[in-house]
Amino acid sequence: MGRSAHNPSESAMEGVGSGRAMARRSGGALACMVNAEVSAVLAAMRRNVRWQGRYMASDDQMEHPIIRSLKSLRRRVFSWQQQQSWQSINPSFYLSPFLDVIRSDETGAAITGIALSAVYKIVTLEVFNVKTAHVDVAMHMIVDAVTSCRFEVTDPASEEVVLMKILQVLLACLKCGAGAVLSNRDVCNVLNTTFRVVHQAGSKGELLQRTARHTMHELVRAVFSHLSSLEATPALITLPSNSLEAASSNGAVYDKSESSVGNQVDGNGDLSHFEGLETLSGNASEEGSSRLSYSGKREEANSRSVVVTDQSTAIEPYGIPCMVEIFNFLCSLLNIADPQSPGQALLASDEDVPHFALLLINSSIELGGESFSRHPKLLALVQDELFRNLMLMGLSPNALVLSMVCGIVLNLYHHLRSAVKLQLEAFFSYILIRLASGKYGASHQQQEVAMEALVDFCRQPTFMPEMYANFDCDITLCNTFEDLGNLLSKSAFPVNCPLSAMHVLALEGILAVVHSMADRVDSAAPALTSSTLSGAMVAENQDYVPFWTLKCENYQDPGSWIEYVKHQKYIKRRLMIGADHFNRDPKKGLEFLQGIRLLPAKLDPKSVACFFRYTTGLNKDLLGDFLGDPDEFCLQVLEEFARTFDFSDMQIDGALRTFLESFRLPGEAQKIHRVLEAFSDRFYQQSKGILANKDAAFVLSYSVIMLNTDQHNVQVRKKMTEEDFIKNLRNINDGQDLPRPMLSELYHNIVRSEIRITYDSGAGVSEMTHSRWVDLMRRSMTTTPYITCDSRPLLDHDMFAIISGPTIAAISVVFDHAEDEEVLRSCVEGFLAVAKISASHRLQDVLDDLVVSLCKFTTLLNPTASAEEPVVAFGDDTKARMAAITVFSIANKFGDFIRTAWRNILDCILRLHKLGLLPSRIASDAAEDTDLNGDSAQGKLAGGALGMASMPLSGNRRRSTGLMSRFSQLLSLDADEPRSAPTEHQLAAQQRTLRTIESCHIDQIFTDSKFLQSESLLQLARALVWAAGRPQKNGGSSEDEDTAVFCLELLFAITLNNRDRIMLLWQGVYEHMAGIVQTTVVPGLLVEKAVFGLLRICQRLLPYKEELAEELLRSLQLILKLDARVADAFCERITQEVMVLVRANAGHIKSPMGWRTVSSLLSITARHPEASDPGFEALTFIMQDGAHLTPANYVLCLDAARAFAEARVGGSERSIRALDLLSDSVGCLTRWSKAKSASTVVSSEVVEGFPRFSQELAEMWLRLAQGLRRVCLEQREEVRNYAIVCLQRCLGAADSITLTPTMWVQSFEQVVLTLLDELLDIAVRYPPKEFRGMEITLMHALKFLSKFYLQFLDHLAQLPTFRTIWSQVLNRIEMYMKAKLRSRNTEKLQELVPELLQEILQVMYSRKFLVKTDSPTGDSLWELTWQAVQNISPALKPDILKEPEPLADSKVDPDESPKAEPVAELDTADSLPAGDQGTEEHKPSEEIQ
Repeated sequence: MGRSAHNPSESAMEGVGSGRAMARRSGGALACMVNAEVSAVLAAMRRNVRWQGRYMASDDQMEHPIIRSLKSLRRRVFSWQQQQSWQSINPSFYLSPFLDVIRSDETGAAITGIALSAVYKIVTLEVFNVKTAHVDVAMHMIVDAVTSCRFEVTDPASEEVVLMKILQVLLACLKCGAGAVLSNRDVCNVLNTTFRVVHQAGSKGELLQRTARHTMHELVRAVFSHLSSLEATPALITLPSNSLEAASSNGAVYDKSESSVGNQVDGNGDLSHFEGLETLSGNASEEGSSRLSYSGKREEANSRSVVVTDQSTAIEPYGIPCMVEIFNFLCSLLNIADPQSPGQALLASDEDVPHFALLLINSSIELGGESFSRHPKLLALVQDELFRNLMLMGLSPNALVLSMVCGIVLNLYHHLRSAVKLQLEAFFSYILIRLASGKYGASHQQQEVAMEALVDFCRQPTFMPEMYANFDCDITLCNTFEDLGNLLSKSAFPVNCPLSAMHVLALEGILAVVHSMADRVDSAAPALTSSTLSGAMVAENQDYVPFWTLKCENYQDPGSWIEYVKHQKYIKRRLMIGADHFNRDPKKGLEFLQGIRLLPAKLDPKSVACFFRYTTGLNKDLLGDFLGDPDEFCLQVLEEFARTFDFSDMQIDGALRTFLESFRLPGEAQKIHRVLEAFSDRFYQQSKGILANKDAAFVLSYSVIMLNTDQHNVQVRKKMTEEDFIKNLRNINDGQDLPRPMLSELYHNIVRSEIRITYDSGAGVSEMTHSRWVDLMRRSMTTTPYITCDSRPLLDHDMFAIISGPTIAAISVVFDHAEDEEVLRSCVEGFLAVAKISASHRLQDVLDDLVVSLCKFTTLLNPTASAEEPVVAFGDDTKARMAAITVFSIANKFGDFIRTAWRNILDCILRLHKLGLLPSRIASDAAEDTDLNGDSAQGKLAGGALGMASMPLSGNRRRSTGLMSRFSQLLSLDADEPRSAPTEHQLAAQQRTLRTIESCHIDQIFTDSKFLQSESLLQLARALVWAAGRPQKNGGSSEDEDTAVFCLELLFAITLNNRDRIMLLWQGVYEHMAGIVQTTVVPGLLVEKAVFGLLRICQRLLPYKEELAEELLRSLQLILKLDARVADAFCERITQEVMVLVRANAGHIKSPMGWRTVSSLLSITARHPEASDPGFEALTFIMQDGAHLTPANYVLCLDAARAFAEARVGGSERSIRALDLLSDSVGCLTRWSKAKSASTVVSSEVVEGFPRFSQELAEMWLRLAQGLRRVCLEQREEVRNYAIVCLQRCLGAADSITLTPTMWVQSFEQVVLTLLDELLDIAVRYPPKEFRGMEITLMHALKFLSKFYLQFLDHLAQLPTFRTIWSQVLNRIEMYMKAKLRSRNTEKLQELVPELLQEILQVMYSRKFLVKTDSPTGDSLWELTWQAVQNISPALKPDILKEPEPLADSKVDPDESPKAEPVAELDTADSLPAGDQGTEEHKPSEEIQ
């Protein structure tokens, strides 16, 4: 592996470390080591025949210089330790003898190898370090000697050994501590030599090949690991001017000086024998050998300085210059398209060179990383040379090469993506997407490698957001994100074939994207998330704004660039629609763009030209015809269109290529002329003075087009020569010739590479041409900055909305075809991630689609004939069980955002219910748990939760519905259904089914419905109503009714669980129950559930939701609409529930409508044998002591009580109790009247409302009296007589209630007189058998008349109609006196009449209401009275009237209760039932005196 990068401090530390190592080795030890190495070299020379004679010569002058230097070193090495330290010794002293051996071409391989080993030992043991004197010279000497190594080759094996030692020494030099002082030239020489060995090793052994490649790799790693420690180069990133002038299609962008090694292999082992090998800088050595040498300046600004011990000069180690040379050379190895490039030359001898070069480049990028961006020259190489060659190598059929290319691009994306924006877009569009889609003849291996690379990119957390922000939201670039998403989804679909590794691989890419989005959900920033900014999407602008001029204010601020890219995407989407309209009809297309304000209302040439220039997807044929049209407006558009191009620093052929890439050149000559004229004008304006005028530019352009046609049209047999081309262009430049070299280069450029003037209409390009690359490089200088995304979901909402559909479809298809459990788990995780993203970004439609798709995989929606087979089949189907758990997990976690998919979820639940696989607690109401008793393990169904324990549960229609009960069915054998015992397989499947259903937590959906968002909750309720189906009159089939009951229970459960939001649900719940109640005509479980569920809801919610009380009570009117048969079946239980409702919530029922409903329900029960008891009990609870009587319910309760009084169910006793309730209720009227009177002093508002309230009280009192009057007509004697007593009590309280004169008249006429008439009519018409005791009743009635008349005589006398009233009294007395009853015993009645009449007359006389006066007309009250009396009882004379003793006022104290009022001569004992006589409750009142 490569050595870590050096910096000054690290070098100093290494020097210290080396010094310590040397300190541990004494000078003598080092001397011995060097001496041993010298001895080894001399010993090898002794064995060599060539050197043997020279070595043994006695004359020192005859000794070879190498031998003398070695001996001299041996003599001096031991003396150094005594005179000075090794740190101060110049390493050249003890290295030079060994280096001379290495340089010598007279030494053999063995001797050279030993010398190389000695140098390697000295370097690796760090005999010297960076602090040693003259270390830089020593390191240079080593590199120079080793790279110039020459030796005599005796055999191939020894040659390979020497070459391997050379590599060993070079690597040690660069990686040792002193290697930091190597110069740029030295490093280049090291790399050059190593690469030459790599190239030579191709004809050698396998070991040398591998060693050479490994060494080259390590050297590159060592060099570029040094990059991160260098300071940034203070220079701008610029491209050489000639890079844009290159017109050939070989892609050579940089001018690189070239030279080849001229020396051939001479058999002496010289490393400079490689012919045709290009060096990094191209400078040849003095000996003529080609070497990788540095040609840059040593005074490089970024070179580091390391202080050398005892030296004042600074060491200038290698830095950016050599790295630029090395990286440039590595990139050139990839340029296999240029015949003159080193890559092409090496490819001929070694097909593995591109892959090796890619490996080296990848290592350099891995180690250099982001540091490349700090050095403009290196970055420029990456942006242009490297990426252009990668684009070329990316189409290689070699899968290994393609894999390396993709790996390099991935590293570039990771480290340098901000600097290679357009290059990345081009690589994805032209290489990866093209190959991964299998188009343009891509092999299966290429497709697989490309797909793997795409998946690796997708695994980068911010890759997809950056693709979307930088490319999809740029109007001039492709929709890379959308294309990648569609490609992955499409590639995951197995079409007419089984699931393959390619499909699974594409799935991994999809899941990587989805999981990245899901992970970003957790790190959402509320102020910047996509969902919060989606509402800020710019609406259609009212004013036209040129879309190509829009800029982002700050690319560093997400709040700024998010809004910008969203708006750009919005514009791009509309531009694509406009392009589609243009492709169908250019005129209508432009009108459409005006309509959406992407073009101005009044078209101008510049806006249209910019639309053509910056909009992708336009039909190039139509565009060319439009630009070539002779219309004046079209000519102006053409001129503006040409101005959008920048042809500066470009040759004319390159400019033409770029210009004609944007549209198809028309075929008509005149149109071609107009187009080229516009081009020539623009090119001339930006040329650098070579062309004299625009006419010269036009002629040259036209000649280029003609040459292009001549050279590349197969129908032209005689091709134009270079001389012909130059001859045709004589004197075109204002009478002068153009430079011949320029024309010659132009000719050859056109010959080598055709200028394509026809393209597929509206289709994307399929290859990267040279002109496109040049245009890309020019655009990269002005393109918008690369947007770097972080872990926040800033754009995920818009992104996921685009890919959600294909993503769900792809995962679903793979899930459907997959059999491997690991793949299935991956799909499930993907489903959950999709659900999480959809919920987070409020994409309800996407979540619905996902749930619908998953429900199909559960197999629960597939109808089956047997009830047993589905259970076993479900347990055996792993896929179905995983889908079921996933569906209900989504429902529980993300139910807030499910809408229409609730129906599919309920379909699955209903299927499980029909199979008896649901837990019995599924429909329980969590809020009711504290109110219920029973085994918690068994739970309660919704019916039980609603308090109907006596009601059969829905599941009882089958033998069992519980989860454990279903399992027990497989374990037991029923006698009536003989069947075989379940097998072990069936039992295991059943167990798996049980565990799966338990893991689904289905009950949690409904118990936690209180946490659902309102819209989701409403959709769930609607889904339940939909699943229940339409109610049938006769109940329908048992299965349908069971389903409807189950859905109703669930509906009640979520209703009660959401009492805070009951108004949201109530309308739908009410309508559903109304449909059931009003449709059903036969008693059944469904209508029973509906009725009692409604009652229970009212019981639960009335105390909790006062504002809902009226609505809830109005819903109870549904019970009144029950069919007679249904109502009769449930009447008793309905009454019981109503009684519970009243007892618990009487204080919460305040509206007249609510009381009307309750009283109507109670009144109905009066005549029902079973329901009357609880009904009367409820009524008693309301009316007794006026505890819950209010003005709102007073009249309604009177009607209900009268119904019970008139009903014979319960006997006379209940009727009398009902009459007591009626009579006692008058006390409430008295209290209300007093309270109102007392409050009149509070405010003027109350005073103003007092008359109205008094009128209401009077009407209630009259209504009470009329009700009692009706009961007085009852056929039962005791009830009838007691009703008269109660009526008397009621009327006795009239003084406590303010009555108007009209009300007095009404009460007397409509109650008293009417009662007497009706009773008399009954006594006359009906026989005694039907109405027993009518004579006594008539007597009570007369006494009642007398009592009322005398008690309120003062009030009646003040009325204008008093004479009429008195006449009516006399008339009724006369009628009773003369009545011919059907009964024979009327004596008592006839005896009572005179007595009562006399009493009345006496009272009137004594109180001065009846005064003797004579009237001429004889119509005075006195005279009229006695005329009537004579008709009634002739025995009564005026003389009976005497002045009596003053009597106590006959008025009743208004403070006394009406029940305490005396009744004149009313013996109620005769009218009460035997069991009630003498009781305190029914004790008759005292007779009035």
